[in-house]
Amino acid sequence: MARTYVSTVLPIAADRVWEVVRDFNGLPEWHPAIERSEIEGGGAADSVGSVRRLQLSGGGVVRERLVALDDAQRSYTYDILESGFAVRSYRATIRVAPVTDSGHSFVEWYADYDAEAADEADLERTFAEGVYLPGLNGLREHLGG
Repeated sequence: MARTYVSTVLPIAADRVWEVVRDFNGLPEWHPAIERSEIEGGGAADSVGSVRRLQLSGGGVVRERLVALDDAQRSYTYDILESGFAVRSYRATIRVAPVTDSGHSFVEWYADYDAEAADEADLERTFAEGVYLPGLNGLREHLGG
């Protein structure tokens, strides 16, 4: 099983960051690679089991299912159901924690997944540099940090 992990510190209170991140249908508001998001079946974005369909800015579609949402821990976990990535059993979590001595927030985004051994390094780079880092930088910009 492979893992990709990225984190950052944002000069913004954790509750404010979580308010934005928590919206499972809100990625287009802050992630530069996501053009559009739609919750399939018109359900609530914060219902465990809801499926979002992401239209990528460069073309392509990713479908993801929300498998856990924890407001106390400021985290959610999702699985990829369909994508152009050569992965199996992809499960990712994004979590926001307070940095208590500064009032800032620590944001981590990581995924565990199965892939062919020969593809793991490329996938790790793709997820880190093409998905998570641009997303966290977009979040910083969106929140004015």
